[in-house]
Amino acid sequence: MSQPPAAWHPDPENPNQLRWWDGHQWSAATAPSPAAAATSQRQQPVEAPAPSPAPRRSGWRIAGIVAGSLVAGGILARYAPVVMIFAIVAAVIVALFVLLVRPAPALGLRSRPSGLVALGVAALLVTGGGIASASTGTATPTASEPQTFATVPTASATPQAEASPTPTPVPTTIQTATEEVLVPFEATTTEDPNLDQGVTALVTAGVDGLKVITYRVTVVDGVETAREIVSEIVQTAPVNEVTAIGSKAPAPAPAPAPVAEAAPVPAAPVPLVPQGGGCDPNYADACVPIASDVDCAGGSGDGPAYVQGPVRIVGSDIYDLDRDGDGIACDK
Repeated sequence: MSQPPAAWHPDPENPNQLRWWDGHQWSAATAPSPAAAATSQRQQPVEAPAPSPAPRRSGWRIAGIVAGSLVAGGILARYAPVVMIFAIVAAVIVALFVLLVRPAPALGLRSRPSGLVALGVAALLVTGGGIASASTGTATPTASEPQTFATVPTASATPQAEASPTPTPVPTTIQTATEEVLVPFEATTTEDPNLDQGVTALVTAGVDGLKVITYRVTVVDGVETAREIVSEIVQTAPVNEVTAIGSKAPAPAPAPAPVAEAAPVPAAPVPLVPQGGGCDPNYADACVPIASDVDCAGGSGDGPAYVQGPVRIVGSDIYDLDRDGDGIACDK
């Protein structure tokens, strides 16, 4: 886009005065607008003698903008890349607004073509950021930058050890394993009154049970490193062994058979000494003397009088001679 030639033009900030356009930008020189232009028809601006141009600072200003944009782009790219992106976007938006809508005198953009300045600032920010990013990896540290001990060369420094290789990830898996374990039975006893003492009998045979144990197994690189019990389930319960022990008392031993005794030798007849001069009328078939006590001859009695049987009881057995009560005394 070609720029208008240098001339006086209505001031975009104050329509009541004129401002000198030097062919590239607005200058600081102003002049009052002709009075006839405000009351009569619109006329071409009356050429006034060109004022002596003020000392131009445009060159220094442009150099300052370029240098500042490059430095700002480098600093933001290194320490605040997000802020740099927002600054670039803001510069592009301002440039488009000035070029397409209207100037922005508050930002120093007094004409639409000055929007190119904002685009230039955005481009310089991008350029400064790119230069800083490219120099980050290869720039040598300066005295003003922080340095680490490893990067400061010394005369006695030893060769830097090679970086250890990145360890290869070790495959780790979790597996499930089961194991069947026998559950031993218990042996118990019980008393049985129907069995003799010292006698035992197996009532219930013992049977082992079965338990299933589930494990969580950790395997690292194919080698088991840990095993944890998850559950224990008794699949078959054990059957306890029961043994009966006899508690019955043994029967008493039978009494030995009596040994036949030899027939006693009859003792010599004990003379019967009747007392009172007669026989007791309660007995017959033999004379039972009348005494304080009478016993059968050959028996265990101790007298004092004895009678040789058999004697038949005909009255009262006052001497208790008939022990078996059959009516015949001293018959054995």
